[in-house]
Amino acid sequence: MVNKLLQEWFKLKAHPLLIAGPCSAEDEEQLERATSELINLVKPHVIRAGVWKPRTRPNSFEGKGEVALKWLQAIKEKYGIPVATEVATPAHAELAMKYDIDVLWLGARTTTSPFSVQEISEVIKDKPKQIVLVKNPINAEFPLWIGGIERLFNSGLDNVGAIHRGFSGSENGVYRNLPMWNQPMELRRIFPNLPIICDPSHICGQKESIERVCQMAVDLTMDGLMIESHPTPDLALSDAKQQVTPVQLKKILDSLVIKIEKADDPKFESKIEFMRSKIDRFDDEILEFMKLRLDICFEIGQEKAKQKVTVLQTDRMDWLLKQWHEKGSKLGLNEDFINKLFHLIHEESVRIQSEIPTPKK
Repeated sequence: MVNKLLQEWFKLKAHPLLIAGPCSAEDEEQLERATSELINLVKPHVIRAGVWKPRTRPNSFEGKGEVALKWLQAIKEKYGIPVATEVATPAHAELAMKYDIDVLWLGARTTTSPFSVQEISEVIKDKPKQIVLVKNPINAEFPLWIGGIERLFNSGLDNVGAIHRGFSGSENGVYRNLPMWNQPMELRRIFPNLPIICDPSHICGQKESIERVCQMAVDLTMDGLMIESHPTPDLALSDAKQQVTPVQLKKILDSLVIKIEKADDPKFESKIEFMRSKIDRFDDEILEFMKLRLDICFEIGQEKAKQKVTVLQTDRMDWLLKQWHEKGSKLGLNEDFINKLFHLIHEESVRIQSEIPTPKK
C-alpha cells in the first residue's frame, strides 16, 4: 500500500517530497519518538534512518544493522508511512527488501564504485518496482552519478531517483560539501523526468544554514528534501551537528516560499521576455568577442612557438588576474565569479596555444 503511494509520487512528483528522520536508527525508542514527533509536526512523506553507517575509521558507531530494519518495518506498519534506508552492498539490499523497506538509497561512497552499483543493481532487478535513489559521488565526478542511475535503469528498475548531497572540495567554508548547483541542474537536463531530491543536511554539515539551502533547492524546482531530524541532536551517535529537532524542522519548512514556475499576469511575462531578449543580445556579443579574443590567443601562440617561448607566462597571468579583480570590483561583480570566469578563459587560451606545434629546426 505505502509503496504504491510512493510510486504514484514518482509519477505525479508532488512538490516538495519530504524525507525526514534521524541520521541513524540508534535504538527502537529513539526511532519511535522521532517518527511520532515528525508525523505530528511536519507530516513527512517518508521516514528515513541509517542502518549501516559507512564510517571513515573503525571503532565508531557503524549502525545497528539488521535489527534496525525490524524497527523500521514496525514503524511502517504502525504509522502506515513509507520508510527508507541506505544500502552499500548487495547483502544490505537483500536484507532491506526482506524487511519491505520502501526506499533504498545508494550513498556517495557507493556511487563512486561502478562495481558496487552494478552488484546492487543485480540484486534489486528482480523487484522492478523497488524505489532506489542515487546520491551524487563524493567528488564532482559527474559521469559516475549518471552511470549509477543508468545502471539501475538498465537493470529494469522503474522507480529511480537522485539525491544531491553536495561535493567534497578544498574551498569548503560555509558548507560541509559544496552545493555546486550546476550539477543537479545538468542532471535534470539529461534526465528530464528523473526525481531529484536535495539533502541539505549533508551539504551544510551544520544546522544553521539548512534553511537557506532548502530554499535554494525549492527555488531550483528540485522535487524533494531529505533532512536529518533527531529528537535530541546533541546526543546523536552520528552527525550530531547537522541534525535538527522536529520542532526546528517545522520552523524551517514553514519559512520556505514555494514559488510557481509561471505567473498568470500577461504584463509580467511580457516584461520578462523583453529583458530576456536583451540578455540574448548580450550573450551573442559575448560569444563574438570571445571568438575574437581566442583568435588573438592563437596568433600569440604561433609567435611563441616560432621563438620557442613557453605557453604559460605566470607574470602575465598574475597581472591579468589582478586587473580583472580591480575592474570587476569597481563594477560590483562577485569576486568568486570573476575568479572562476578568468581561470575558465585562461585555461582555454592555454589549451589553444599548447596544441600549436613547435617548428622543428
